[in-house]
Amino acid sequence: MTTLTDRYVWAAARTLPETQRADFGRELRERIGDSTDALVETGRTRADAERMALVELGDPAALAASYIDRPLQLIGPRYYLAWWRLLKLLYTVVLPIAVAAVAFGQVLGQEPVGQIIGSTVAAAIGIAVHLGFWTTLVFAVLERSPGRDAEIPWTIDMLPEVRDAGRSSRTADLVASLVFLGLFAAFIVWQQFGLPWAAVAEGVPLLNPQLWSFWLPYFLVLIVLEMLFAIAIYAWGWNWWLAGANFVLNVAFTVPALWLFTTGQLMNPDALEAIGWPWDVDSEWVVTTLIVVAVVGIAIWDVIDGVIKTVRGRGGSTLTLGRI
Repeated sequence: MTTLTDRYVWAAARTLPETQRADFGRELRERIGDSTDALVETGRTRADAERMALVELGDPAALAASYIDRPLQLIGPRYYLAWWRLLKLLYTVVLPIAVAAVAFGQVLGQEPVGQIIGSTVAAAIGIAVHLGFWTTLVFAVLERSPGRDAEIPWTIDMLPEVRDAGRSSRTADLVASLVFLGLFAAFIVWQQFGLPWAAVAEGVPLLNPQLWSFWLPYFLVLIVLEMLFAIAIYAWGWNWWLAGANFVLNVAFTVPALWLFTTGQLMNPDALEAIGWPWDVDSEWVVTTLIVVAVVGIAIWDVIDGVIKTVRGRGGSTLTLGRI
């Protein structure tokens, strides 16, 4: 017949790796026996003493978790802040870009307004769930990975250098830039195989296939240079050399892109014919104007933002820009 101690030890040991169960069970039985004997000496019966000793130990699963230092929360304090910062970054950068891409695909497919809204909302919910789930899963696995808290003898040489306060704020910019640029590069390659979200344009490249002779590889090289530029900003912070490089990269992208677009060389005529664009007399002029204004505005703001950050990084103020 099994005793309460047998049942308690089994309940606790079953949650441990098999190689640790024997030692843990032996130590736990000794601990329960010592506590029971101490309570018997106070005048209690052995059955009552055993029950009281087990109640004092608490939940066997929690006891086993403390034995192997396994967290009982999904994300513990060790990784919580990193998880929370990354999750906020994904929701503020990746989620809007992905949702905008879905909405853009629906518009290209000339879907009804109601379907565009419904599909976009459904995609936003689905993407948000996936971003939250997989990010949390990675950190939960990390939290429980063996050896994460291995004991290392501490010496004075292990004292960290004083961290650059600006670098922590540049981390978010780096991740956002790399994610956006990676998605942009993936889209340039992916669109070559058609637009699967728009049935009328399935198998038809959105961009003119003839651009693969020079311009699309040119833009892919620019994306790689932009990634290296983002890494340089993270490593060294803004300075006038990098602000100048930022200006050159913006011009190198904006001028050819707008020239190709306004001269009708950027888009694939077959894709435009498949989606029936322009949809009316005024749509071509309106869309062209909006795209040109948006691209030029983004480029100008990016250059201005780089100059502002350079001035601030050198201890100046944006109010002094007129005297630089």
